[in-house]
Amino acid sequence: MNDTTILIVPGLRDHVPAHWQTLLEARLDKVRSVPPLEDNKLSLAARVDAIQRELEQISGPVILVAHSAGVLMVVHWAACHDRPIKGALLAAPPDLEAKWPIGYPTAESLRANGWDSLPKGPLPFPTIVAASTNDHLARLESVTQMARQWGSELVNLGAVGHLNPASGYGEWPQAEDFIRTLDR
Repeated sequence: MNDTTILIVPGLRDHVPAHWQTLLEARLDKVRSVPPLEDNKLSLAARVDAIQRELEQISGPVILVAHSAGVLMVVHWAACHDRPIKGALLAAPPDLEAKWPIGYPTAESLRANGWDSLPKGPLPFPTIVAASTNDHLARLESVTQMARQWGSELVNLGAVGHLNPASGYGEWPQAEDFIRTLDR
């Protein structure tokens, strides 16, 4: 991965200190991260613009590493931009059709901020979708359908919850294996 830059795309909670993405960023040499938004935190357009701004700062090959709503941001970004991407690790995408637990945005608030109408065509770069069998934000069947629509390789991780600190994940060494696979 000497010439490839990894761009971390966090979900709606942005940068959580004990999150595997934050820990991964600290370990990698050539890495950037989409910064947290100050305003319009639920605005999909603002999130997609933030990805684009970071990509404009990177020359050479890029692998995207997205988690949760960050996955949806990447899919929306890919639908309206044509910068070449070497690949993307898309971990634990949420299902916008599911009823999320208290403490998460409602379907109505997400719709009001542009999140519905998820692009369904194949992504223009190789992708690995890492899915859980017991994610409270998406059933495995929903994630399988998303992966199929995007032309992604689906990896069933088993019962890993939402693959976040609340599910017991700080370090996630398998992420680096997936990145190496995408970098080949």
